[in-house]
Amino acid sequence: MYFSYWGQDSYGVNNPNDTANWQQPISYYCNDDTIDILPIASLNKFFSTGGLPSINLGNSCSNVSFSGSSMPNCTLLGPDIEACQAAGKIITISLGGADGSVGFANDSQAEAFAQTVWDLFLEGSSPDRPFGSAVLDGVDLDIESGNQTGYATFVTSLRALMDKGSKQYYITAAPQCPYPDTYMSTALGTVGFDAVYVQFYNNYCALTNYTNPNAWDFGTWDNWAKTVSPNPDVKVFLGAPASSSSATYGYVNASMFATIIQQMQRQYSSFGGVMLWDASTAYANSRYDVAAKNALTAGGTVVATSMSTGTSAATTTTANTSAATTSTTNTTAHQVTYNGQLWSAKWWTYDDVPGGELTSHVNIPWTRC
Repeated sequence: MYFSYWGQDSYGVNNPNDTANWQQPISYYCNDDTIDILPIASLNKFFSTGGLPSINLGNSCSNVSFSGSSMPNCTLLGPDIEACQAAGKIITISLGGADGSVGFANDSQAEAFAQTVWDLFLEGSSPDRPFGSAVLDGVDLDIESGNQTGYATFVTSLRALMDKGSKQYYITAAPQCPYPDTYMSTALGTVGFDAVYVQFYNNYCALTNYTNPNAWDFGTWDNWAKTVSPNPDVKVFLGAPASSSSATYGYVNASMFATIIQQMQRQYSSFGGVMLWDASTAYANSRYDVAAKNALTAGGTVVATSMSTGTSAATTTTANTSAATTSTTNTTAHQVTYNGQLWSAKWWTYDDVPGGELTSHVNIPWTRC
């Protein structure tokens, strides 16, 4: 599974004169099968004017804020978000970021903030919903400042709200690669996340130090996933800058990145896929995202990853196109050969056999090709 952050127009920030390659509307990145998940970056202030949070979406929304707040009215993005979801993409809101003003004074404030996020972006109700009626698919915590107070409570409270919702939701985190993470280690060790998008850049454990066993620590995160995380099925994503301008250091060329992807994929069962910062730079850098996705699916093998609600369980397997493997969940369109016939499904879920009855609530049948 591959995902890329959208919203900050990293390419446009670094290339102000190349307007043709600036960040495009979010729906533009949903037009092919490359990207599976798009976290919107970002909700960068937890408590702003009127006590509401604020979001910064680069060149995508600079509309007037709702009355009495600093929350911009970005309802024009709602239909695009819904179009992406209709295409099978997972769209979440990312909290924090490198320049975020984040954090909680205590657990009570964190619990109340979970309700605020639910009301503004998920199934709750508020007159200040920035994307209108569009209901996002979850929340990502990209916390890079402050302290650890309240995050475990925030996740626990938000999960309780999600469990009562009408659809599947996801909670993820984007820690820095040094372990334990400075800002999220308490939450990561006490509550279940569906996945972590580990940033292997801007630190000693960056991709550029992949060959240094004293620096490269994907194995440490794999061990966290298996022995520390309350969710034993949590997935660890390999996070990378999509170009040399996307990070201070840590960028590797597409060929080297493909090698790292495939080795981590083979070596660690917690491997969930690839994260890139961000969509705009990936597209401008000769479609670096396509190279990453091709590495994930090299040799006719598809990495099928899903993140489920409640227990925050996530499962990954490889399904060779010569034989269907149906003991996992695949949330992307896929084709497999089963009993000598080629079948296609928008997704499959646990024990769904091509041509048989679906066991999931989705009830989308397989189609013989």
